[in-house]
Amino acid sequence: MGNDMGKLTVAKVRNAKPRIGKDGQPIKATFQDGQGLFLNCAPTGAKSWILRVQIDGKRRDIGLGAADVDNAGRDAFGPGDDRLDDASLMLKRSLTLAEAREKAAALRKLAKAGADPVLERDRKRKRVPTFAEAAKAAHEALKPGWSVKTAKAFETSLRDHALPKLGALKVDAIGSAEVIRVLSPIWNDKPMMARKVRSRIGQVLAFAKAQGWRTEALPDVRELRSGLSKQKKGGHFAAMPFAEVPAFFASEYAKDAAASRSAMLFTILTAARSGEVRQATWEQIDLEARTWTRPASIMKMDVGHVVTLSDAAVAFLEAYTPEDMREGLIFRGQRGKPLTDMALSMILRDTGQKATVHGFRSSFRDWAAEKMPTIPAMVAEMALAHKVGTATEQAYLRSDLRDMRRALMDAWGRHVAPALSGMSDNVSMIGKAVG
Repeated sequence: MGNDMGKLTVAKVRNAKPRIGKDGQPIKATFQDGQGLFLNCAPTGAKSWILRVQIDGKRRDIGLGAADVDNAGRDAFGPGDDRLDDASLMLKRSLTLAEAREKAAALRKLAKAGADPVLERDRKRKRVPTFAEAAKAAHEALKPGWSVKTAKAFETSLRDHALPKLGALKVDAIGSAEVIRVLSPIWNDKPMMARKVRSRIGQVLAFAKAQGWRTEALPDVRELRSGLSKQKKGGHFAAMPFAEVPAFFASEYAKDAAASRSAMLFTILTAARSGEVRQATWEQIDLEARTWTRPASIMKMDVGHVVTLSDAAVAFLEAYTPEDMREGLIFRGQRGKPLTDMALSMILRDTGQKATVHGFRSSFRDWAAEKMPTIPAMVAEMALAHKVGTATEQAYLRSDLRDMRRALMDAWGRHVAPALSGMSDNVSMIGKAVG
């Protein structure tokens, strides 16, 4: 609105003084401009703007800021002059008459629309943090609900890939273009990491929006994809056809019992993840009960899981380590430390195989689907330590289907290593434990 719409003028604002009380002392004076805007003049002579509005039938007095009488000349807007936008007005703490009218009009509009003008005023006044600051705040706020592993991965991936480009930017200034600049260098070279970084940037921006640090919608996934090259297909781990696994297992079993090779073979027998095998200890194994109880700390889903060991797996462990040495890590690397993921991968690479260690889980799953049709698919998924069913189904499924999983794993052991399963007298015992 222009400065000719109310009762006050620049001169009146500049010359406004407190009233004098009956005792001769100055008291607050209030001057009405119109449409709920008032100028308060305190006994000290300090002047401030107040907006009076009705919200839910109740009167609210909203402080707009101090009266700026030193820059009153700016009120004479001429052709081509730029007025402050609403965001800038909310941030200003000292306002000329024209600015006070503009700010009052913006807040009145919000009140009429059913919004809370006080919240809007304060939201605009908030200091907007950088992405680096918002990422740190999000990490601190969210990590109580995460595992240590997840919290570390969140922090590390953003530090390595997002902060170099986004760290110094205000969190409300980040859109699709900025996120695309982060993802482009790793989108095809590291597709899995790129998708995780994209998700974690989204978590930070969503957290920032919840804190009132940004009002814009989050970058749309479809929009991000349109700005990135198409990722190559075949992102799954390369797997060996299950029919070829027995010959491969027998060939590797006949070689020396290096810890890395033995760990890979045990991974095949149990359809476990590499990390679970590399961190397996004898204390987790019960040979008599034929179980491997894996704690949540080594599991991808952070939930403990009991593996039913087949006859082949039990025979493998008994042959690999003498009874008097069965403590601590089962498969030990240098200096008794856990093996690295690369140690197992190198065994496969040396054989010329394109399959991955993780791919043997797919081999197992394909075998279960094709060769064990009478076993429900849920059983194979549980054997792989995957979540099964909807949240409701999980709530009602109290059994871990251990008997059916044992039958399934025994059959897999006979398929992979018939000699170790007692199906042949020609059992070549593996060498002593290495390390």
